Amino acid sequence: MDDNARDYELVTNAAGRLVPTRVNGRPVEPYQGVYAHRPSGRTAAPPIPTCAQYPRDGNKVVADLQTALRRCGLRDGMTISTHHHFRNGDVVANQVFDLAAGMGVRELRWFPSASFPCHEPVIRHMDSGVVHHIEGSLNGPLGEYCSRGKMAGMGVLRSHGGRYRAIQDGDAHIDIAVLAAPAADAFGNANGLYGPSACGPLGYTHADYRYADRVIVVTDNLVEWPCHPWDIIGNYVDYVVVQDSVGNPNKIVSGGTTEITTDPERLRMAETVAHFLDHAGLLHDGFNFQAGAGGTSLAFVKFLRDLLQEKGMRARAMSGGTTGFLVDILEEGMADYILDGQSFDLEAIRSLRDNPRHLAYDVMQAYNFHAKGNSTFMMDAIVLGATEVDVDFNANVVTHSDGKLLHGIGGWQNSLFAQCTILTIPALRRGTPMIRDRVTTLVGPGELVDVVVTERGIAINPRRTDLVEATSHSDLPIRPLRELKEEAEDICGCTAPEAELTRRVVAVVEWVDGTVLDSIWQLPED
Repeated sequence: MDDNARDYELVTNAAGRLVPTRVNGRPVEPYQGVYAHRPSGRTAAPPIPTCAQYPRDGNKVVADLQTALRRCGLRDGMTISTHHHFRNGDVVANQVFDLAAGMGVRELRWFPSASFPCHEPVIRHMDSGVVHHIEGSLNGPLGEYCSRGKMAGMGVLRSHGGRYRAIQDGDAHIDIAVLAAPAADAFGNANGLYGPSACGPLGYTHADYRYADRVIVVTDNLVEWPCHPWDIIGNYVDYVVVQDSVGNPNKIVSGGTTEITTDPERLRMAETVAHFLDHAGLLHDGFNFQAGAGGTSLAFVKFLRDLLQEKGMRARAMSGGTTGFLVDILEEGMADYILDGQSFDLEAIRSLRDNPRHLAYDVMQAYNFHAKGNSTFMMDAIVLGATEVDVDFNANVVTHSDGKLLHGIGGWQNSLFAQCTILTIPALRRGTPMIRDRVTTLVGPGELVDVVVTERGIAINPRRTDLVEATSHSDLPIRPLRELKEEAEDICGCTAPEAELTRRVVAVVEWVDGTVLDSIWQLPED
């Protein structure tokens, strides 16, 4: 274990959670409240470049990725960033660390916009010391590796907007950004719309190429200049690499189903959400909403579409991980726009390429908390999932009830700022209650969770007196959250078990403003 990872005191933050005062040697501030922290200073900036160092003909293509890394000065202790638009089909991140190992480089920090099970090979590079730690989502095997206390440094879990903020604010300085692009020209202009690896928008790369010291674009589809539209702008790019493949777009659906659930209870939850929005008076012409790509969320989209059609209403903007279900609503004329931060299937990619009302969405616009507002606040309703909630409406999305880290935050935290945030979660999952007295890991403060929908009823946060009043005369199954918890416990004959954890912090959860919201603790030895 790295001694720096233990170089901290524990303090109690405003949410009542024990958090470290230092993370990977850097002083951090404990969470102070949803809106309490006010930043100071100025945003970060990369070194000033000069055209004198770049080819006059604009051709930045080099022989291979190793050559690009060498020319970028890859050395021990650097921070390397990658993006996750290929989700479980990514190949470039693994190549970077394989090459770094062959070059004898050690102690790298990996700063992905997200990781997936396909990145399990990075574990051997953490075992060997090539990669020191990961600051980014830790899905599947990487999450378990961290939970077992095997990573040298602490993991840092940030939302998509929190990651942009961390780069912008200088909390996370990127030495080299390695950005896979399905289409690029020799100058470095690039997008995700064309070629055999087309994956949709590349919005999660924007902070990387704007703030990193050095930027490498890797493509399997070199096109003539100018490659347009440009998600990545060539003036920020140092080198372009052309190789056989940068990712498998058929695997972007991995990590979250893109098929409507057939489970009767989940279908009932989805239908309940749509009817709640109707009874609460939230549906109207020009309604803005966001929904995920999970089976329950997709079912909600279907029921919402039926309601809009029945009432003759039209949505203004739809956002989220985009699927063909949103595309259908757009093409049927029941919505004006899709705002697309990430495409989750090939139909969404086609629509983004061909339909001018399907817009690529920058995470800066959608989610960055240290900005002059963001458009998520303008969403009338956002429907999300969770791994567990508690009686104070606090929610967890990164660990399971045993404390094992298996998921990233994604845009979940940022989406809590909608006008109405609704969580769908089964009261029981595999015979275990999902409503607790206190969530295992705090990721979303309860004051921002407006409604919890389970298969056994709807709980409205008492803070939302407007929603309580609006639905008071409806036939919706509205019940106190604690009552739903007790019913679930009666059915399964137990309360939600408390996780058995050590007192060593292996990762932290940041709030959207960069303060530390909670700690993730090492699992005990088996």
